[in-house]
Amino acid sequence: MSAQVYRFDQPDRFIAGTVGRPGERSFFLQARDATKLISVLLEKEQVSVLAERVDNMLDEILRRAGGLTSVPAVAPTELEDLDPLEQPIVEEFRVGSMTLKWDSEDEIVEVAAYAVVDDDSEPPDDPEESDRDVMVVRLSGAEARAFVKRAQALVAAGRPPCPLCSLPLDPSGHVCPRQNGYRRRD
Repeated sequence: MSAQVYRFDQPDRFIAGTVGRPGERSFFLQARDATKLISVLLEKEQVSVLAERVDNMLDEILRRAGGLTSVPAVAPTELEDLDPLEQPIVEEFRVGSMTLKWDSEDEIVEVAAYAVVDDDSEPPDDPEESDRDVMVVRLSGAEARAFVKRAQALVAAGRPPCPLCSLPLDPSGHVCPRQNGYRRRD
């Protein structure tokens, strides 16, 4: 079976979203255009790293261009997307690795999310040459900033961290390793 390439050139929507309660959430990247809706499953850490890397890349592009680029310094409010993931959420594949590129000619950010594989092989430079499923999304600088803003808010909306060890606090209780498992009674 050959690999499937899901390509989105400036889609109607590209977001990170979750299903489930904090502590039990599943994270998805979802892209939609006029003809298709694709959802891929990934880890919270992958969403966090993707948002950080896109944001850093856009900041560097803005810095090098001296502000003479179509990349905004902050996410435009008119592109803010607070709606939940679209239904049905059908996992096309689980993301193993991602690549990030800047097309300076078109001033477009390209995100490629590749399906997980058993070996440690690197993804190819061209997604069309991939031997595994891949979702390729091309975004303007403004759309990429809006994606980053939502993804960062999504990651931060999880369980609050313990003030001592920074591990997530569970509603049912937390055994803090910095207190050697000791829990005060109220």
